[in-house]
Amino acid sequence: MILLDTNLLTRMTRSHDPQSAVARAAIQTLLRRGERLIVVPQNLYEFWAVATRPPGPPPTGRNGLGMTPAQAGHWLRFFRRRFTLLSDREELCRLWQELVERHVVTGFRAHDVRLVAAMQSYGITRLLTFNAPDFRGLAVVILDPAAV
Repeated sequence: MILLDTNLLTRMTRSHDPQSAVARAAIQTLLRRGERLIVVPQNLYEFWAVATRPPGPPPTGRNGLGMTPAQAGHWLRFFRRRFTLLSDREELCRLWQELVERHVVTGFRAHDVRLVAAMQSYGITRLLTFNAPDFRGLAVVILDPAAV
């Protein structure tokens, strides 16, 4: 099993993004190899937040994708059909809190640590992401989409 980071999902949806083709190729390669690709509710929440925010840098935009709710909903349905959605387990909050306290995590990185906690709750060790530094020091095996 391999968890997909949300940054991979967002890049998949933007054909003009230079990393879109890399993300799509990595996913196709892993599926052909018979890998089980996983998303968790956190991925869907994060995707929605980014997808429906205005595009462009502040102050005019908010680094979003500028999708309508209908467009974002289309992509959520696609992800749920294409990948295995695992539900949050009861121990997720406890695991997350242990990780953020042990690793002294602050700010936005707490979202990434929640993905790691979800991985731990299912025994998933591999994560496909463009942002390896976001997961530094955490017990996960990072897969670079360009190297898959």
